[in-house]
Amino acid sequence: MTSGKIDAPIGIGDDYFERFGVSHEALAKVLSAAMARGADDCDLFFEHASSTAVVLSDGIVNRAFTGVDLGMGIRVVVGDQVGYAYTEDLDVGAMIDAAKIAAEIAQGTRSIAPVALTPRRYADRYPVGRRWEAVGIEERIPLIRGWESAAFARDPRIEKVQVSLSDSERVLQVVRPDGRLCVDYQPMTTAFVACTAIDGDVRESGAYNVSSRSDMTFYQDADRCERLVNKAVDRTLFLLTAGKPPAGELPVVMAAGASGILLHEAIGHGLEADFNRKRVSIYADRIGQQVAPDTVTIVDDGTLDHARGAINVDDEGNAAENTTLIQNGVLTGYLHDEISARHFGVPSTGSGRRESFRHAPMPRMRATYMLAGPHEPEEIIRSVKKGIYCETFANGQVQIGAGDFAFYMRQGYLIEDGKLTQPIKDVNIIGNGPAALEQIEMVGNDLKLDEGGWTCGKEGQSVPVSQGQPTILVSNLTVGGIGA
Repeated sequence: MTSGKIDAPIGIGDDYFERFGVSHEALAKVLSAAMARGADDCDLFFEHASSTAVVLSDGIVNRAFTGVDLGMGIRVVVGDQVGYAYTEDLDVGAMIDAAKIAAEIAQGTRSIAPVALTPRRYADRYPVGRRWEAVGIEERIPLIRGWESAAFARDPRIEKVQVSLSDSERVLQVVRPDGRLCVDYQPMTTAFVACTAIDGDVRESGAYNVSSRSDMTFYQDADRCERLVNKAVDRTLFLLTAGKPPAGELPVVMAAGASGILLHEAIGHGLEADFNRKRVSIYADRIGQQVAPDTVTIVDDGTLDHARGAINVDDEGNAAENTTLIQNGVLTGYLHDEISARHFGVPSTGSGRRESFRHAPMPRMRATYMLAGPHEPEEIIRSVKKGIYCETFANGQVQIGAGDFAFYMRQGYLIEDGKLTQPIKDVNIIGNGPAALEQIEMVGNDLKLDEGGWTCGKEGQSVPVSQGQPTILVSNLTVGGIGA
């Protein structure tokens, strides 16, 4: 960990937004305008973001683009009522006008006088040596051409390869009436390789990607680049011979890593505190209760170095932390933003996140995973007489109120007499979150965080997340082939 001050190597400091005319004096005026009608709380959120992507298909760079976004949002809070407005114009007058609109939406009787701003320091979990804005197209193209060539060279059945390299950098500033002023530089990069293979009359496509809050040195790891290509090819070739499993209720073994989507969809959303504050979640009022076997401990962690879901500070100005949600099977807490924390009388967990300055924050996951358990993965598979082994996934969804979930398994295997046998593909896994938690029978000792570019959607907002888990056995889930 570093001191948390983002300075010399990348040129980002506490005065970053002064280049756009946003002085401390201007911030004080905007805060005063936002609080003028009375409020319990308020925040100003500034964002300067840029992104670049290069896409290669059929041996040709057919897309290359860069985008830039700049603006600020103002939130005024009165009880559970929120007024929110934003502007892409950082002129003081435009920001004051937006503040007045937010204040009009959520009028209160309590008046808080903003105090002098004091920059805050946070741990820096994703330091970089060179900003992405300094990386030219001429550095990106050789990388993606190399990945394309390596994919074609793996197998003559590979007919088509598409490769992309994208990156972004986001500088945010959060200002609070209690004097908090924090600035954070958030880099991100994602590499993607997709292949199409043909074998006789069978055509299949598969892909793999890696993502991290890192700079260009992320791709200097030869093993990572080789894995990116090989897994894309292997997944594609696997699908050429895979079949459909029998439908019905079966034991399901979830492989370590990407199977963390089970936690994310079936459990994580239900533990976001806004759903519990509104009494929508099935986990409302279950703090302190046993909700899973004692081998199950689940955390949501914003502190993992360079992880896609890592943050130094959340979008409300609170330091990220590692939040234990379920410990030895007992529900111990929720993921809180400022509003839910105030409602429950607990500190924020640093989970207030937003897609951009155009959106108000809400409780969101960061990196959600289950801690390792006592069992060897091979022992777990051997314990199943007939079931399925889930390896890779595409997406999932959950009904927060009932806890019912469904997610799409792209590839896996049948388990017969304790052994992996027939490759299978395109399977819907359906269940209920609380029931699935209770039905976890074995937890592996092989915790793995997936390295892919997962993005979580909630109420129209998308944020980057990470997920993972060890190999686990769920005794009973509904399995159904697509189109069966």
